[in-house]
Amino acid sequence: MGGSAVVVGGGIGGLAVAIGLRLVGWEVTVVERAPVLADVGGGISLHANGVRALDVLGVGEAVRAAARPQYTGGTRVPGGGWLARMDGAALERALGTPVLGVTRAVLHRLLRAELPSECLVVGTEVASVDRSDPSRVRIPLDDAVLEADLVVASDGVGSRLRAQLFPGHPGLAYSGTTVLRALTDHPVDLASDLELTWANGAEFGHITLADGRAEWHAVLNSPPGVRHTDGLAAMRRRFGDWHDPIPALLDATRPDAVLHHDIHELVTPLPAYTAGRIVLLGDAAHAMTPNLGQGTSLALEDAVVLAAALAAEPTVESALARYDAERRPRCRSIARAARQIGRMGQQLTHPLAVAARNTALRLAPSRATIRTVLRHADWTPPGLG
Repeated sequence: MGGSAVVVGGGIGGLAVAIGLRLVGWEVTVVERAPVLADVGGGISLHANGVRALDVLGVGEAVRAAARPQYTGGTRVPGGGWLARMDGAALERALGTPVLGVTRAVLHRLLRAELPSECLVVGTEVASVDRSDPSRVRIPLDDAVLEADLVVASDGVGSRLRAQLFPGHPGLAYSGTTVLRALTDHPVDLASDLELTWANGAEFGHITLADGRAEWHAVLNSPPGVRHTDGLAAMRRRFGDWHDPIPALLDATRPDAVLHHDIHELVTPLPAYTAGRIVLLGDAAHAMTPNLGQGTSLALEDAVVLAAALAAEPTVESALARYDAERRPRCRSIARAARQIGRMGQQLTHPLAVAARNTALRLAPSRATIRTVLRHADWTPPGLG
């Protein structure tokens, strides 16, 4: 089965699903509201499930070559003591790949290279879709109307199409936390690849990148909408006396490189990821907190599962029903787990609760940490053939 599809949103999930749909014989147009199709932001931790999805899409080897494996690190306290160690080699033995650290911009570029430029429409916003014809979807643009057999809404956390499709849904909820993040301006000498440090109501973490730079993030309990005149200076005040290499990471960062976003999630799961011939993908379908680092990998999973369903099923309707049945339980489970990690990790503020958590982590065997990662990352993608 082939047909025509419009993908709304040219981020990582949108590009990935466009590649998948083209591999199974669909004509695809990607519509992105930004004037330039180049993803920005910080770094990504790609778990095995995301890497396996990239392999199916034919981009896995290129991403491995551009990424840095994350073998060492773990979770610490502000004074530098370890709560838990990460064994990247054990994960690699179990899953065939360690966690990979890569920038969003690099991953976006590698996905973009797999698509012909003529299927990418930039600087155009899709505010609504017309579903009056059950067999076709009309997509009004600024100066034209597209028609398609399928629309993929990959328009991010604040998806406008999600709100149109499910007007009775409560929508996004603020998680109670805000995140500041940046890429360092130059390489930093780091003793480990991936670290998190937890204190009462705060987290600081980093991942290392292939060029020696690092991405760092700082997560804080905060009311929504709080912003700093100088975010980097605020982070120095908050984290400047924490263990090395945190001060060095901040010192290696330009003030204008710091991004600041409040974290919102779909606490109430959607009743479906599909509505007629429109399907939601990535954050538009299952926006969650980043505590498990699974957001990007799940969007890549979505892309592969949707393409495989359209290749295998006789109709668009049956393919979308299959996609919905496969994706919602898994994504709901991972969203719950991510929320729980946040509540038991950075969001904890009571000293007794923090002490109890820290003791439990120090006493837990390393295989318990590996089992937690395997529970979410050990996913086998469907083939597209």
